[in-house]
Amino acid sequence: PLSYPLPRSLQLIIVCASLQVDPRKPSAAPSSGAAAASGGSAAPPDRPSSSGGDLGPLPPGWEERQHQDGRPFFIDHNTRSTQWEDPRIQKAEATKPAVQYSRDYKQKYDYLRAKLRKPAAGTPNRFEIKVRRAVILEDSFKAIAPLTSNRTNLMKTRLWVEFDGEKGLDYGGVSREWFELLSREMFNPYYGLFEYSASDNYTLQINPNSGVCNEEHLAYFEFIGRICGMAVYHGKLVDGFFVRPFYKMMLKKKITLQDMESVDSEYYNSLKYILENDPEDLDLCFCVDEELFGQVTAKDLKPNGVDIPVTNANKKEYVDLVIHWRFVSRVEKQMNSFIKGFTELIPFNLYKIFDEREVELLMCGLETIDVDDWRRNTNYRGRYNDHDPVIVWFWKAVSSFDGEMKSRLLQFVTGTSRVPMNGFSQLHGSNGPQKFCIECWGKPNSLPRAHTCFNRLDLPPYHSYHELREKVRLAIENCEGFEGVD
Repeated sequence: PLSYPLPRSLQLIIVCASLQVDPRKPSAAPSSGAAAASGGSAAPPDRPSSSGGDLGPLPPGWEERQHQDGRPFFIDHNTRSTQWEDPRIQKAEATKPAVQYSRDYKQKYDYLRAKLRKPAAGTPNRFEIKVRRAVILEDSFKAIAPLTSNRTNLMKTRLWVEFDGEKGLDYGGVSREWFELLSREMFNPYYGLFEYSASDNYTLQINPNSGVCNEEHLAYFEFIGRICGMAVYHGKLVDGFFVRPFYKMMLKKKITLQDMESVDSEYYNSLKYILENDPEDLDLCFCVDEELFGQVTAKDLKPNGVDIPVTNANKKEYVDLVIHWRFVSRVEKQMNSFIKGFTELIPFNLYKIFDEREVELLMCGLETIDVDDWRRNTNYRGRYNDHDPVIVWFWKAVSSFDGEMKSRLLQFVTGTSRVPMNGFSQLHGSNGPQKFCIECWGKPNSLPRAHTCFNRLDLPPYHSYHELREKVRLAIENCEGFEGVD
């Protein structure tokens, strides 16, 4: 009998039933006739085979098989283990020069968990929170907002949440539900603290007029920061996805014109036009119009800005100041209050190792992405269609990605890892509903590029599945360095 177990993730029991062999046992690859009869093969035609191809032969002791859903997997008979990743890819990556910093999210997350401080000595062993479902936001605010700086350690202790009138022991499930229900209320635009971005109705941004809606808005933003910090600290998630500039502000990064495209395409196109043309005929000055309840007032971008015309010489400064006003200065007090609450539990020096996309995953987690729904609601442009070999390889690659990489791909193309409540058919772009789109573009030596404003991926016509998968992965993980998003 064989002494090593089958990995659950690969579900090789199903594969064994279809192949009529045990993939843990070294054996000759099945013949083409057997493969055709079983629905599996040892070397899919669009991948290099174990005996050679563009990657060369597999390392000694390795074997390649195909799962019944079409995905290739690899068996290492030396260590008696299986994996999805091609060992020839791993070997090639090991010889590459080190990047500036690791983009391995799991490694960063493990580092964060190891460095988080435990509650100080003398702190009670649990934090009891009693709330009513109908007024969960108000009750939670009363329980957490009044905590003084010397009592914030209480938020790091074991959470013990109890819903009024419901008896139950909280061993994680109740507190998880509390975070989910509370975050839906906190981020509800009805309360005036947040609003949907200009381009869709599922990504959020801070409402610059939150003070008009709620006199205690800064206390609420500090409270919300504490809740998000508690979620990260206790390994829970919040149910809300923000525009990319929100996460960049958390990281104290400069917000650029590219960040505006997926948030407000009209503003983006206007500012881009100014940069690409002579603005003197537009009669602009260093001020912007602010509207509140129908009343418009002029806001100087710099001292005496209303008297300073925008010219070719100073248009870059003007665009930078508009972007800063649009995303930072109008909500600076709210953002500072949020960060104050968040850093009481998660210090900045610990979470600054993440990039803005990873901060979204840290706080909001990985959505369960339905690849079949994604594919059904994708449009194609140029020579591509759903049956084109490049498109078949693309969806095969997406299916082979783990949850994190699927979310990163969605972020890369649409600007957020959030899937609309009713699925990909409700995806929004700059001009309203805009399905995911793949367009044939470029040459095989190019990396894919994305247009977040239009939810469009420009995908070159690659020559093999492996080449496509690697290029897509490289573009996702290095999109800033390769300017892959516009």
